[in-house]
Amino acid sequence: MPPKIRGMIANSTPTLGQLRRFTLLLSGEDVLDEPESKKGPRQGLPHERFLLGEAMPLAPVLLLGQSNQAVNPTEVIACLQPVHLHATRDHLILMGQNQIDLTAEESAQLLKAALPFIEEDFQKPILFQNQHYWFIPAGPFFSLTSYSVDQAHGRNIDWWMPRDSRKEGIAKRWRKLQNEIQMLWHIGPVNEEREQRGMPSINSLWISGIGKLNDVQPAESIKQSQRIIGQHPLLPGLARLLGLSYEITVNENNLAGSFAWLEQPQLAWPQLSAALIRKQIDEVALIDFPKGKVRERILTVKDLYKKSWAFWKKSEHLTWKEITQA
Repeated sequence: MPPKIRGMIANSTPTLGQLRRFTLLLSGEDVLDEPESKKGPRQGLPHERFLLGEAMPLAPVLLLGQSNQAVNPTEVIACLQPVHLHATRDHLILMGQNQIDLTAEESAQLLKAALPFIEEDFQKPILFQNQHYWFIPAGPFFSLTSYSVDQAHGRNIDWWMPRDSRKEGIAKRWRKLQNEIQMLWHIGPVNEEREQRGMPSINSLWISGIGKLNDVQPAESIKQSQRIIGQHPLLPGLARLLGLSYEITVNENNLAGSFAWLEQPQLAWPQLSAALIRKQIDEVALIDFPKGKVRERILTVKDLYKKSWAFWKKSEHLTWKEITQA
């Protein structure tokens, strides 16, 4: 049986020992959907809320990491993404960005066609665009409650469409613009060429991450770190906001004082456990979200080994599965 792992007090005062800590964040999932709720689902996946706070201002943090331009911390910004909505028998499902193989050229062509409609309704010009993200001041859509593609993909979009929060009619206004762009792209050259290649059409525009930088409230364990590591596009923006260094991958020279959110954390575990044994680091802080609730645990070298009554046998290392399911 895996040993009991000592619980870490959240938001504890930093000590010198924490300088030799490696913090590893694991992705969390929604506990359940509640279609009977009129308020809609909770904004943000558990790890997104851990990174940014309850306000979930993804758009300005993404913009900060995707561009070199200055971002007004008080300006409410929205993120727009060209997406594919897959039609099933009785509803539409949002496909993830990694499933549609959108090229930079296609993205630019789609934006060029839709730009007059977008800027007319938002009453502002586009701030920045790249292959997957377009950013614009939220304008009249500032009060929409929206959900990230990471949270909504693979699901019935009826439950994940933007909703009114402070003022009625804003969500309806967004759907009108969304429908106009859908019709425009349906007859456009980008989707004609994609159809010939057997690719899913880019048949809708998704809005999410509405908020401002001043609303970002990262967890204390992030602010106490020296660097942020990971490939997700949120991370370079968060690092820039907090004045931390940013790196894409884990290596033996950047372990102590790091906060990491990795696509495949299990692949980093052998390196982290070896670093504990070699005393390159003193502890690994593991953050996960059982039943949607944040849990922070500390692992030291003593926690790496299975307990056994056969004391004469060499102790075996805990597997990644045993560590995460403890």
